[in-house]
Amino acid sequence: MERVVKILKEILEIPSPTGYMKEIMPYLESFLKENNVKFYYTNKGALVAGNHREPKLVVIAHVDTLGAMVKEILPNGHLAFSRIGGLLLPTFEGEYCTIITRRGKKFRGTLLLRNPSMHVNKDAGKKERTEENMYIRLDELVEKKEDTEKLGIRPGDYIAFDPKFEYINGFIKSHFLDDKASVAVILDLIADMGEELEKYPVAFFFSPYEEVGHGGSAGYPPSARELLVVDMGVVGEGVSGKETAVSIAAKDTTTPYDYDMTTRLIELAEQNNIPYVVDVFPYYGSDGSAALRAGWDFRVALIGPGVHASHGMERTHVKGLLATKELLRAYIEEL
Repeated sequence: MERVVKILKEILEIPSPTGYMKEIMPYLESFLKENNVKFYYTNKGALVAGNHREPKLVVIAHVDTLGAMVKEILPNGHLAFSRIGGLLLPTFEGEYCTIITRRGKKFRGTLLLRNPSMHVNKDAGKKERTEENMYIRLDELVEKKEDTEKLGIRPGDYIAFDPKFEYINGFIKSHFLDDKASVAVILDLIADMGEELEKYPVAFFFSPYEEVGHGGSAGYPPSARELLVVDMGVVGEGVSGKETAVSIAAKDTTTPYDYDMTTRLIELAEQNNIPYVVDVFPYYGSDGSAALRAGWDFRVALIGPGVHASHGMERTHVKGLLATKELLRAYIEEL
């Protein structure tokens, strides 16, 4: 197994729905310490890593994932929920999950349609999958609200869905490749470059709030002039993305990306024989979008491995991960 895939598997198995960073950040800290990379936290909880005193380039990826939060304990003791980010409910129906209480207790459950049995609900297949029509079936002996409250579960507790990682024929299948695939690429590059990284004016920014739109809005080093977002490339009808290539985004819903940065990324991909596509994403925002909206005076570009079935049961290929890593390396080595 490629090291990048091993790293990806490890971080996918650590729950990190937006705002819940208690378990994923210690992993990043340990990895950075092992590779002698300094880091600090912003006030909002992003982790910024790098050994150069005045980084001109910030490479950003987000460690937060889609998830949910307990909204209400139902009269039967099971759980109503509120989505965190754009969770595609039909794709997550039937998935196992972990409820994480504010005191650190964990309970298991399943996302289901309310009254899900075809044997008693002839319209089960026709019902729209919405928060109002679905619930979390708690794997505890509960029959009423008070039973669940005695367990210590409350509204506001996080719900983290299982990633269901599988690696086969070079493909990685899992929830939350957006954007842990990019985080794995960056960590793998850090391990590759080692002490050599110190001579390049680059910092790495791991964002905890991208899926809700404000992860990249604050906290950058004051010396930064460029922001290179590493996020998933879209694969599907109407776009050019491929799971085996790195996507270079020319435009998304928010903005065209910086012309010169994007052009240079294309040139570097061609010069280094890196498989790539240039793409326009019709329904897409990023940490770069948040930075621009917040008024940062950055030039911004975006690259990332092609990911199929985004916000559902996603899939990419190790070739796409490595292509992204090599393009990122080429851009950094020109600084």
